[in-house]
Amino acid sequence: MLRRPEGATVTQIAKATGWQAHTVRGFFAGLKKRQGLAVEAAERVRQVHPGKEGAKGSYTVYRVAEAG
Repeated sequence: MLRRPEGATVTQIAKATGWQAHTVRGFFAGLKKRQGLAVEAAERVRQVHPGKEGAKGSYTVYRVAEAG
């Protein structure tokens, strides 16, 4: 999922694997440590409502960083 051009969100990966969100984020850290693959934030979507920052519904799309 992380290699797709459109990437994936933590929620999408958690749903596909059955993992908790914090486990998915830990997996991202482990990829760099064990595999040498960095996961980058490809896009951040913030749902902002009056008087609020980062309201529910905000998400970040991640993907494997380009080598180079």
